[in-house]
Amino acid sequence: MAIQAVHVPESLDGVVACSARGGRIMGGGTVVMPQLTSGSTAVTELVSLRRAGLGGVEVRDGVATIGAAATLTAVGEHPALAFLRPALRTIASPTIRNQATVGGNLFVAQPYGDLAVCLLALDATCEIAGPAGRRDAPVADVLAAGIAAGEVVVAVRVTLPEPGAWHYHKAMRRRLNSAAIVTVASVTSAGDRRIALGGLAPRPVRAVSAERLLSGRPLTPENLTEAGEAARADIDPFDDAYASAWYRARVLPVHLRRAFLP
Repeated sequence: MAIQAVHVPESLDGVVACSARGGRIMGGGTVVMPQLTSGSTAVTELVSLRRAGLGGVEVRDGVATIGAAATLTAVGEHPALAFLRPALRTIASPTIRNQATVGGNLFVAQPYGDLAVCLLALDATCEIAGPAGRRDAPVADVLAAGIAAGEVVVAVRVTLPEPGAWHYHKAMRRRLNSAAIVTVASVTSAGDRRIALGGLAPRPVRAVSAERLLSGRPLTPENLTEAGEAARADIDPFDDAYASAWYRARVLPVHLRRAFLP
């Protein structure tokens, strides 16, 4: 099906209006354009966020508000978000990171979407706009159920972790520019440890079984291995060109341990 129109609204209201009429939202195009080329999606109208003013990053009182159209490169260059740089550098290539957006990463199918795994661990909040107005939703809900027709993610808000509270590890076939076999992201806040996993289910998931097991316990190799084994109850692994479901589940304890004790 051929594209009949590409809308480039210059305001959020314009984006919502175009989306409500059935236009497909496009940030950097790194997800949408391959789908159009392969014919895997039936879209006749695109709505570009390029001029809608949704690309900024603002930090205030320890909370970062990241525009949905902010590129992965822009996120990595912001001093307050330096803790995310190791994760961002494992995503695709510099060329892709210059185009791919924060909002788009929320809707990438696993084993891609490593930033979404990070945002889940950070317990981010999504700011969403639609025909009925604006609302906030936990990123966990957006990852699990998406958003309503006509809605658009405007920004994500994250509380910046304290020094030493953030952990990230990604296992992949190549050192860089490869999809995940296992991704682990974790943050400790107010005594609460959140662990998110990628590459192990159709969407990023919380390793709640591992979180419960590690509660109040030191991060020893033995405890982390046990937590990794417990986390198998939280995953739904799959086969793809990078790894089998069996292999992903098999190596999960190893990589969860490496996230904390590299």
